[in-house]
Amino acid sequence: MLKQLSAQDAQFLYTQTANNLTHIMGVYIYDPSTAPGGFVRFKDIIAHVESRVDTSPLFKRRLHRLPFDLDHPYWVEDEHFDIEAHMSHARLPEPGDWRQFCIAVARHFSKPMDMNRPLWDIYVIEGLDRIPGTPKGSFAMLHRVHHAAVDGASGAHAFIAMSDIDPRGTPVIADPPPPEDLGRAPSSAETVTRAWGASLQSPVKFMNALMKISPAIVSAARKSMADGGMTAGVPETRFNVAVGPHKMFDGTSVALADVAEVRKKVPGATVNDVVLTTVGGALRKYLAKHKELPKESLVAVAPINLRGKGGKASTPGNQVSAMSVPVRTDIADPLERLAAIRDYTVEAKEAKAGVSARIMTDLSQHIPGATMAAVARLLTSERFAVRGTNLFISNVPGAQVPLYLAGAKLVMQHGMAPLANNMGLFVATPSYNGRIAFSIICERQIMPDIAFFRECIDDSFAELMKATPKPEKAKAAAAKPKGAPKAARKSKTVSKPGAKPKAKPKPAAKGGKNPASSSSRT
Repeated sequence: MLKQLSAQDAQFLYTQTANNLTHIMGVYIYDPSTAPGGFVRFKDIIAHVESRVDTSPLFKRRLHRLPFDLDHPYWVEDEHFDIEAHMSHARLPEPGDWRQFCIAVARHFSKPMDMNRPLWDIYVIEGLDRIPGTPKGSFAMLHRVHHAAVDGASGAHAFIAMSDIDPRGTPVIADPPPPEDLGRAPSSAETVTRAWGASLQSPVKFMNALMKISPAIVSAARKSMADGGMTAGVPETRFNVAVGPHKMFDGTSVALADVAEVRKKVPGATVNDVVLTTVGGALRKYLAKHKELPKESLVAVAPINLRGKGGKASTPGNQVSAMSVPVRTDIADPLERLAAIRDYTVEAKEAKAGVSARIMTDLSQHIPGATMAAVARLLTSERFAVRGTNLFISNVPGAQVPLYLAGAKLVMQHGMAPLANNMGLFVATPSYNGRIAFSIICERQIMPDIAFFRECIDDSFAELMKATPKPEKAKAAAAKPKGAPKAARKSKTVSKPGAKPKAKPKPAAKGGKNPASSSSRT
């Protein structure tokens, strides 16, 4: 049965450029001492992955793209599938420390994927001998998947499908779904006929969708006017420029138990609120150090999983919306910042703040492929990129029990995602086995001192841990949180499409508390 990409999946193909590659990547570090014999060979990893390729449809299907993008592409079975074409390995150069590892991770992430094969690959890195908190002899697995094939939730499921619950090789997923029957690739005549039919129906379907969601549009507009437009004014920062090809990576992690302690200090706060508050505090420290801290709050895009509690993450593809959240870089006190973010996110969820992104998703399903491809490329181009936020922050919950691969125990996990013109910073926060990681993805020219920003995240969370609740201030913040938008509307630094930051990135700060914090460069 022919399976066509959805409009949301296809947009990740249309917006990809040489500088903006739209794949995601999981970064997993394993301790092989738990495996039989105390070591794992590369061929053992290949054999393990090969035994799991039927657990998810994404492993064996490739794209069948139409000429001139007349319509959205189709998934077809890869008749030449070869597991070894998707897997490679290397050894970390001396000294084999965190800095060298970050360099290797960033370089691999910056390379384009082979779009003629199934859209995933695995890169194994050995020689991780001097990374604090990581057993000597550990290896890493970098698992890339194109965003056209998965979102964060379905990508995490694909990884889980390869994992075991013990060193003996007991799969996490005992009963994988039956293999997907995609059939042959459509002929030229079939694709043209389908594309023509879709184009004829698109105007009617587009108007029907518009009529159905028009009440939501009106409601959202009224609320925006009533609130003064919560993200109407977005400050101009170093992150809001065109993105280059050389991505960077660094990261840290905190215990989920500590996050729970912080949550108790502000009733009603969620894990996601603590994440946003931590990043907001880190940005405040980082920009203040460079004398670039704006008076108004920076605004982040936070993806929302539309699958819901009953949704199947095992189904590849994208089912996401998003909401814009001020991360309150304008508030110095960490708990006041957390209270303000809590108030905003509660109100935003009640008002279904992701409605604008969902509306665009619903409407885009009925736009012809060729039209959507042209518009997507235009809107994400260096010249015309539209900006309404400063950065991405994505929180994807993961397994809270130990996982294994070919007998080796997973000891550390990070995640990487694509940047975009005018949003040159992404902080991914996957959680695993009692810890939550802060994975930093940026670009060399935008943040040459990425290790310093990692230190800012550590310091920001430490401040939340040390902070003592002040009831009178907490009540005041809960009653009337300071709104970033009003200040933003009055500020002279409100951005315009294509605007460049006034201040240039400065050299990295010297020093650092954590030996694993050195900057990565591609």
